[in-house]
Amino acid sequence: MVRPAHRRPGQSRKAQYSLFAAYVIAITGALAGLLLAILSVADPVGFAALRVASQEITAPVARGTRSVIGSISGVDDTVSAYVGAGSQNRRLRKELAEARRRLVATSALEEENRQLKSLLGLQQTDRSALAHGYLLTSTSTSSRRIALLSLGRNRGVSAGQPVRGADGLIGRVLTAGPSVSQVLLLTDVENVVPVRRARDGLPALATGRGNGDLDVRTLNIANNPFKPGDILVTSGTGGLYPPNIPVAIVVRRQDDGALARPLADPAKVDAVAVLRPYTPDNIEAQAVPAQSSTAAGAP
Repeated sequence: MVRPAHRRPGQSRKAQYSLFAAYVIAITGALAGLLLAILSVADPVGFAALRVASQEITAPVARGTRSVIGSISGVDDTVSAYVGAGSQNRRLRKELAEARRRLVATSALEEENRQLKSLLGLQQTDRSALAHGYLLTSTSTSSRRIALLSLGRNRGVSAGQPVRGADGLIGRVLTAGPSVSQVLLLTDVENVVPVRRARDGLPALATGRGNGDLDVRTLNIANNPFKPGDILVTSGTGGLYPPNIPVAIVVRRQDDGALARPLADPAKVDAVAVLRPYTPDNIEAQAVPAQSSTAAGAP
């Protein structure tokens, strides 16, 4: 016979014992509470001692519970810090990549701006220049000092034409190709430039040494008045190089002249101008338009 699903407590000995134990615990707790209330009123000192004793008994349990809660809280803080660090690391990496992209773009714009300013200044300095271009490469260790120019015969460039940068003379065209040309740099041993001292017009000759410097000698060997800091410019003597183009600065006086350093460094110069060779015909050709414009403007 199947037992009924729900039986009353009186029909189950186990249920009866449980109900009885619950009643006993409830009555005992009520009596204990009543006794503690009476004790707290009748004997406050004894009640305080009893309370301290109970706290001493429960203290280890409280410490254990606190340690467990602290450990759980520490684990939670560690996990939160780890997750936060990962998120912050990703954000910082993203910001760093963006900053790098901005830096590259800014550097490119600065370089382009520098080249444009150099070219603009060069165009303002040499309004009669034949063409403007850039130095693509230049030798710095070879005994020959030659640079590659981004202009050729397609822009009217030919051998023998002077080449200058914004800071000063670079050299002269050695050979001209269809779209590029070779420039014999000022520091080449085969390049001799008539110069003069800027402050008093003392004539001299500047010759390349093949190592990036120039030898400067006066026409009067017995006279050596050069001093460090003297600025040398082209004199225009002998043609080819127009006068008053900055050439070099004297760095050291020598027995037979001086050691000078070019003012224009081909390794750092980008924009250059190709000039027409300086001859009396060029001077007359430039003077005629000026006279014509003056006559046209006169009443």
